[in-house]
Amino acid sequence: MNYTFCAQTDPGRVRENNEDSVAFDAATNLGVLADGMGGYNAGEIASGMATAYIKSELTRWLSEASLQANAGEVRRAIEICVDNANRSIFAASCSNSQYAGMGTTLVVGVFLDNRLLLGHVGDSRCYRWRGNTLLQITKDHSLLQEQIDAGLLTPEQAATAPNKNLVTRALGVDDVVFLELNEHRVEPGDIYLMCSDGLSDMMQDSAIAGVLQNGTSLLPMAQELVTLANQNGGRDNITVLLTQASASPEKRGLMARLLGK
Repeated sequence: MNYTFCAQTDPGRVRENNEDSVAFDAATNLGVLADGMGGYNAGEIASGMATAYIKSELTRWLSEASLQANAGEVRRAIEICVDNANRSIFAASCSNSQYAGMGTTLVVGVFLDNRLLLGHVGDSRCYRWRGNTLLQITKDHSLLQEQIDAGLLTPEQAATAPNKNLVTRALGVDDVVFLELNEHRVEPGDIYLMCSDGLSDMMQDSAIAGVLQNGTSLLPMAQELVTLANQNGGRDNITVLLTQASASPEKRGLMARLLGK
């Protein structure tokens, strides 16, 4: 399987600084996105630390492991890198009063041939577009989601409920963080969208699907998502990371390869 990546981030129309952070490494098929929180510029510090540390350490490990690593080993590497990033952010918040209480959400994914190992903390999301269907494949770690799960709110009521951004898990707020990590099968043609809540709060899933079904390349789709979120209010920073899967050239038949097709 081949993977193509494209990222876009924007401060939105209300906030002066951008506390989101996004990174990817095409060589190791790694993507990571974070949405920071905290006073001063602490959220920006927390999200930047998360993406920089995880990209650096996980890319190094994946490069050294090459194609010999199995899914279990990659899962463990993700868990270790996220745990170390969490401890680094927590230590920084404890040692610097300006950073006290800072934290960040996280989505991190490693595409391993035809599988996606996907971890997340907080309410930044990952969606999958497949066969004209958009599916949210992460579940928010938020007070609102807990109320939905308990039957106290319907999804329709939740869309307009107050306190939408109260997360129940975040990197850096404690010395231990609970990463939710799942494995998903990937099919050729899939598009995966990681995003901060600056996108998902400003756009309904149907509107996101409307952009992804256009069939254009990733950059125009990413740009359109950011533009629409801003047109709908842009009340928060907006960050998207798109990843598209396609069949590897090696999958072609012998005759096709001999004929150069």
